[in-house]
Amino acid sequence: MGAKDFFGLLHPAIAVFFVFPLIGMVVNFAWQTRQRRLQTKEGGKSKIPPVVGPEHLNLGRWLTGAVVGVALLGLAFPIFSKFLANQTWTQEQFRVIFVITMFAATIASLVLLYRAGTSLWRGIFATLAGAGLVILGCQPEIFRRTNEWYASHYYIGISAALLMIFSLAIVQDIYKDRSNRWRTVHVVLNCIALLLFAGQSMTGTRDLLEIPLSWQEPYIFSCDFVNKTCPQPAPPPASQLPQASTAT
Repeated sequence: MGAKDFFGLLHPAIAVFFVFPLIGMVVNFAWQTRQRRLQTKEGGKSKIPPVVGPEHLNLGRWLTGAVVGVALLGLAFPIFSKFLANQTWTQEQFRVIFVITMFAATIASLVLLYRAGTSLWRGIFATLAGAGLVILGCQPEIFRRTNEWYASHYYIGISAALLMIFSLAIVQDIYKDRSNRWRTVHVVLNCIALLLFAGQSMTGTRDLLEIPLSWQEPYIFSCDFVNKTCPQPAPPPASQLPQASTAT
């Protein structure tokens, strides 16, 4: 496995090691928070400690950053690896500068979204961060599987990241809204996000099976993916053939 293959594994490795365990913790605290709220609403005393609410909030904020970060990493690898392979800098200097600027602007917008206090600025920075993800995803180096968008790792991942950004943007409004409308929106959208994360786990595993190691690419990409056939490999050299034993 070469350096290119190693960097290609960073995106799924971080998702498996950090993002998906974090999703499980956030869902667990969300369920406990809801159960505690329902129990106290009925006038009883809940055995669930009140700390579950703040913990759900803190882990949810971490989850948004992790999901957007791993999405940016998943976009950065194919873009910059193909920039280097195709020497794009010599042909499309403006686009290379634009892409680098968009990565920096998207990260800056997400950081400012965490720090924004008013609804207006949260909306502005959430829009900028989401737009940055979409624009970067529209670069020609990204494989989107548009003909099968419903089973596309790209489209499912971008949708999940956008929902996470929106959830972070409205989190302060949830606590201010006495009618619980924002809370209901938050619950519904994050249930959808949970289904998208499940889809990510399946499509990501499928894509790992389809992506060859760098030294295997010339043979794999010569296959006919429509008819699911590959050219017959050349016979191995005689030096690699097993030697027949001779009787003495």
